[in-house]
Amino acid sequence: MRTNGKGTATVIQESRSLTNDFTADEFVAGWYLVIHCNEELSRTLHALRPNKKRKKNPKLNSYLRTSKPSGIQHRQHTQYQVRGDGSISYTRSYLEPPKNAQATTQPKSTTSALIPDQFDNTVESWDVDTVPFDDEDVRIGRAPGDHPLLVWLKDRPLFLEEILRLEGKGNLRNAPCSGCGDLSPNYRCEDCFGVNLQCSSCIKTAHQLHPLHRLQKWNGMFFERVTLKALGLRIQLGHAPGQVCPKPHRAFNDDFVVMDSHAIHEVSLDFCGCSNAVAHVQQLLRISWFPSTTANPKTAATFRLLEEFHILSFESKVSAYEFYNALTWRTNNTGLAPVKFRYECFMRMLREWRHLTMLKRSSRGHDPKGLDATVEGECAVLCPACPHPGKNLPDNWENAPQAKRWMYALFVAIDANFCLKRKVVSNNFTDPSLSRGWTYFVEEAGYKEFLAEKINIVQEKSTCSSHTAVNMADTKTNRGLAATGLGTIDCARHNMKRPNAVGDLQKGEKYINMDYLFFSTLRHSSLKTLNISYDIACQWHKKLWQRMSAFPTSMQFDHTSKAISFFVPKFHLPAHVEKCQTTFSFNFKRGVGRTDGEAPERGWANINPVASSTKEMGPGARRDTLDDFFGDWNWKKVVGLGNTMQRKLKEAVPQCADHQAALNDLEEGLKEEYGEVLEQWRSQVEAWENDQSQLNPFERNSDVITLASVRLALAKEEEQSMQSGARISLHEDCSPSILISSALELEEQQRRLRADKDGRGLHITDNQEGKLVERSNALQCRLDSWVKIQELYMPNVAAMRISDNATAANPSSISSTAESFKLWLPSQIGRSLPCDQSLQRTEWRLRYAQGHDALRSLRSCLRAQTAILKHKDRHLRGQGANTRARNTLKAIDIRIESATRRYESAHKALVVLGNLLNESGWQSSLRPLSRQDIRSMSDILWGESKGRRKLSWIWNMRGAGGSEKDDNGALEDMRIEWCKARARAMQWEEEVALLREEMRRIGAFLRWEARRWDERRNEVVPTDAEHEDGCVAYAHRQAHLRMQLAASFEANWAQTLSHLNVQDGSEECII
Repeated sequence: MRTNGKGTATVIQESRSLTNDFTADEFVAGWYLVIHCNEELSRTLHALRPNKKRKKNPKLNSYLRTSKPSGIQHRQHTQYQVRGDGSISYTRSYLEPPKNAQATTQPKSTTSALIPDQFDNTVESWDVDTVPFDDEDVRIGRAPGDHPLLVWLKDRPLFLEEILRLEGKGNLRNAPCSGCGDLSPNYRCEDCFGVNLQCSSCIKTAHQLHPLHRLQKWNGMFFERVTLKALGLRIQLGHAPGQVCPKPHRAFNDDFVVMDSHAIHEVSLDFCGCSNAVAHVQQLLRISWFPSTTANPKTAATFRLLEEFHILSFESKVSAYEFYNALTWRTNNTGLAPVKFRYECFMRMLREWRHLTMLKRSSRGHDPKGLDATVEGECAVLCPACPHPGKNLPDNWENAPQAKRWMYALFVAIDANFCLKRKVVSNNFTDPSLSRGWTYFVEEAGYKEFLAEKINIVQEKSTCSSHTAVNMADTKTNRGLAATGLGTIDCARHNMKRPNAVGDLQKGEKYINMDYLFFSTLRHSSLKTLNISYDIACQWHKKLWQRMSAFPTSMQFDHTSKAISFFVPKFHLPAHVEKCQTTFSFNFKRGVGRTDGEAPERGWANINPVASSTKEMGPGARRDTLDDFFGDWNWKKVVGLGNTMQRKLKEAVPQCADHQAALNDLEEGLKEEYGEVLEQWRSQVEAWENDQSQLNPFERNSDVITLASVRLALAKEEEQSMQSGARISLHEDCSPSILISSALELEEQQRRLRADKDGRGLHITDNQEGKLVERSNALQCRLDSWVKIQELYMPNVAAMRISDNATAANPSSISSTAESFKLWLPSQIGRSLPCDQSLQRTEWRLRYAQGHDALRSLRSCLRAQTAILKHKDRHLRGQGANTRARNTLKAIDIRIESATRRYESAHKALVVLGNLLNESGWQSSLRPLSRQDIRSMSDILWGESKGRRKLSWIWNMRGAGGSEKDDNGALEDMRIEWCKARARAMQWEEEVALLREEMRRIGAFLRWEARRWDERRNEVVPTDAEHEDGCVAYAHRQAHLRMQLAASFEANWAQTLSHLNVQDGSEECII
């Protein structure tokens, strides 16, 4: 094999096979398989290639199996290079796999690779310009088809050449006018199809129907911009194209500006002045031009432009200012011909367009009572999957059996967003909202009036964890802000904004604001079962009904006649105290399926990018804009329900079967040992599900062990022993338990002193050094006193201490530092010296309690750290406030480190004492503590996601209750595990049933909407025949759309639902 002068390779014809005749020595010596393919060789290589289909999801770094012991052959790596002449070559290397690599593919043929198995690193080079690739190569992913960008590089000069060609006349240099045959045509249109040159007369005539196209004129050297207005084109309104009005009325100053997708145009416009002519505004609207004003308009925007920005703002969150500037630069980006400034007109037209689009889509143009009859919340896009009486529920839903009523429950989720602020800009008088509470925001006047009456109410503090939303609601800074954020009420299962459920927060997340939004949106529902999710529900719900009495009568309802449950969202739940984690958990309640309550959090990611624009708006413009965005979000959710519900059902069905099987297996195993109490557990958990005041079966009933409680128990035992004469105290002031507990205190003081000395700076002052020396001296005195008492109970320790000091390299240094003084407790002696077993037992009990105390302290510090970090991110601004927060966090880090060292010391002692005393079972609650275990509940390890994250084991412990060896403790653990397994199986079963019911409701709701549009078609009161025709056509289109959505969804679900119906023994589909 040798290469030619161009760098490509040729093949020397030798008597060897391409597949297996190359020797190992040739490959090791540096042989590269560099092939210059001809047609015959290409067919040969193609015949050797295995005929296998391309995988839909190819695996990266996949390895082939071989006969090697590891079972792995090579990994393929391809490197591309671009030569100076524009051609491309690539080098394919087969690399040695890592030792722990797993085989992922099995070759179907032994000739699937040209590289022998016995070689580890070989290279295969190809020249893209000379290797032919047929359609089959591209279909199965062969290079260069997978890299079209690299293939395009060799054609780059061609593209540039053609683009430059269009700057001149091209092949039309000598061509006559395409209209009249004039020999010197100089005009062309940028927006018409194709490239044609025309004279001024022909191009003006051709653009009577395209007055907003952009023209170019050849000036002898290049094409320059020219307008149709400059050529004398006048746009006539009110008449058929080509006709001239006998009484034309020119636009103001004969200077009319039209904003279109391509540019901002100046046109010559004539309104119709005939006796039967309509108003100027109507003449503009009838050619799909939106006027900026209703009196003597001088500016308009095409419907096409407004719709383009409307959709673009939803998808990219682009601001109107950025969009307008882009349109201006597209009109002229040289600065030599300034474009007339129409930004304020554009903003006004956009706002009016948003509002009119909302009214049109909510059928307000078909109401015979007119727009003024619109009621609050009527223009909102409703969730089809939620229950709506009279729309998608059975006629007798109120009389459904008790076991089925949970399926007709309304799930709502409450949350606040502090990104959507608004500065103090304008006011409601200057900038009022156009909708007046017709969609998602509450009616502003009534909302502000109610808040003004309750301004002096002081919000009660949280009795749970440090909830910033509760405790800091009155202290949140609002300087320079008219609104610090938004409060919302969402559909908790389908993540849609509810009508009249959004309102501004003036100063933090106060109860009074959230109460108003909650009661406001519930006016639109008459359901009897409510499931309410709120991240501070444990505090918010306490006096909710008492606070309701202060609201207007229209917002109040009889809560005693409803089944209302309160929950904390699953992701927020770990930040609460342990009692809340079971009482308000979605995981343990009946009738909620797999709802997690985190729906509002998912929607904030979509709306937050708008905050940079809306915070500068006036109050009315901001509310109208956010209403429009919420409506778009709801509609996207509606049209996506087909795939969403299908995906959820496909996930829920196998999970339901798996968890039910797991529960059955668990109960089968329990029947042998716990069969007698299994029914008691079942009765207990069912009683708690029906009445939350009953004993919670998911909580431990045993008392929590603490170091103080163990000391008290030991003291009482020693008192009884001394009274009975079974034990004699060797010291009048110090019993054995006091000796060991005092040693634990001395250990803690040693750790603190050691940490303080290690934290000394390079420039410590004499005062600081003196305080450390004083502490060290005081500790040494206490140690000396304790050692004298220790020698009474443990006389062998004295000889060990002397021996240890004698063998040390520098005995004086050991005895002189109090923090390094060794106490020689029973756990430190081990089996090296005999020790009283009662002392070992005493230390074991104290160490066991010390370990749990340290874990509780660690969990408390981590909760505080999380709360401070959230408060810092949400509320603190400025260097001073953040510095103070960092100092607080530093102090908490020190406490975390102290609790960690205390736990490690206790665990080390328990390991030694457990072996001496034959203790077992304690390891399940006090495990070895690694650094990655010390994390908060919301922290995610590297490689984890929120859906796959696992809590650290330190959060799985709710305090050690009872003895781990005790039968009652084991029975309690088994009861809790069985209750959780039952809850999981029950909730997945409920999820399947609830999804099927929601699918039925979606179809029913869409059909109800279709019927409603058909009714609207007959209710319209037209002003003329053309208006009636438009209203009827639009109603037909909307009704047809709803029917199409329903049919599409049901066709998508049919196979899955039919499979479930077969499993259930049902012959009739649920839809």
